[in-house]
Amino acid sequence: MRLKQLSIFMLIAIAFTACKPKDSFTIEGTFINPGTEKKVFLYGMQNSNMVAIDSTNLSEKGEFKFTRKTPSVDFFRISLGNHEFMFIAKNGDDIKLEADIADKTMAYKISGANEVDKLSELNAIRNNFAKQVEKLQADFEAKVATQPQNRAAVLESMKPQYESYINQLNTQIIKFAKDNKGTLASFYAMNTLSPQEFEAELVQFADEIKEEIKGNATVDTFVKQMALLKAVQVGQVAPAFTINTADHKPVSLSDYKGKYVLIDFWASWCQPCRQENPNVVKVYNKYKSKNFDIIGISLDTDKAAWLGAVKADGLTWTHVSELKDFNGETVKKYQVQAIPTSYLVDPSGKIIAKNLRGNELEAFLAKTLR
Repeated sequence: MRLKQLSIFMLIAIAFTACKPKDSFTIEGTFINPGTEKKVFLYGMQNSNMVAIDSTNLSEKGEFKFTRKTPSVDFFRISLGNHEFMFIAKNGDDIKLEADIADKTMAYKISGANEVDKLSELNAIRNNFAKQVEKLQADFEAKVATQPQNRAAVLESMKPQYESYINQLNTQIIKFAKDNKGTLASFYAMNTLSPQEFEAELVQFADEIKEEIKGNATVDTFVKQMALLKAVQVGQVAPAFTINTADHKPVSLSDYKGKYVLIDFWASWCQPCRQENPNVVKVYNKYKSKNFDIIGISLDTDKAAWLGAVKADGLTWTHVSELKDFNGETVKKYQVQAIPTSYLVDPSGKIIAKNLRGNELEAFLAKTLR
C-alpha cells in the first residue's frame, strides 16, 4: 500500500513538473537591505538597446517576481534604483536571484538562468575589480583627510594604480571572452569594453562569432555593425566620398591621391573638437609643405555655426559638410559614432592610423613624413 501511494505521489510530482509553462520564463528574487527603493524594473533587448519591459513593487520581505516570454535566448536585466543585475534567459527557465543591495561590489547569486556559471565567473572578475577600486577609494579618502590641501596631488599620484586596475580588468575580460567563445556570456563580456579603445578587438571578435552565435537579434546587429566598421580599420582602403564645400564645390577623397591626408570629423558644437583644433592647426602648419593635407568634415546642421567655428579656430584647410549631424552618408560610411574622429590616409589611399590626438598625431607625422 505504501509503495502504491509513493507511486501516486511521484506521478503527481511529474505531472506538476510537466505542466511548467514552456512558452515563458519566470524570475523570482529577494533583495536584502533595499532601503527606500521599492520599484523593481525588468529590462529586455529591443533594437539592440535595453528598455524597460515590466515593473513591480518589492514586497515587505523584499521579494519580486516577473513572468515574460522571449522569442529566443536573450539578455535581460533586473534594476532596483542604481543597482543592475544581468542575466540570460529562454522560455521555460525558472530563475532565482538574490542580492544584498548594501554590497558595494553589487555581487549577486542567480540560479536557473542560461549560462549562469559563465556569468558568475564574469561577475567574479568584475567584483574583484570593484573591491580593488573600493579599497583605492578608501585609501584616497584617508590620505585626503590628513592633507586636504593636497587633494589634487593625491588624486594624481593614485591615478596610475587605478589605470593599472582598469588594464587588468580589460585583459581578464578579453581572456574570458576568448575562453568562452560561442556563448552569449562572451558577447556580453566584450560589450563591456570601450568601443573606442578596443575597436579592433571587437571587430575581430564579431568575425569569430558570426557563425557560432546565430539567431539572437542583438548579436546579429552587432556582427553587421562590426562588418561595416571593418571596412574602415587600419590597413583598409579608405572609402570614397564626395561632399560639397560651403559654396557648393564638390570635394572628393580621390582629389588627394598621392598625399597623406587627415580626414577630420568634427562640429562647432563639439567642445572636445574645439579643444583639439589648436593641435590640428599646429601640425597642419608644420607639415602642409611635406605632402600632408586635411579634409575637415563637419557634422553641423547649422551652416553659419559651422563656418563661424572654422573662422574662429583658424582652420585654413578644406572644409566640407553634409549638414546632417550623424545622419550624413559619409559619416555613416566611416562609422562615426562620436566626435572628434579622424582617419589618416596614406598616398595610396590606405588608412594608416585612427583617432590620433595632440602629441600622438605630431609624433606619428614626424615619424612618417620624413
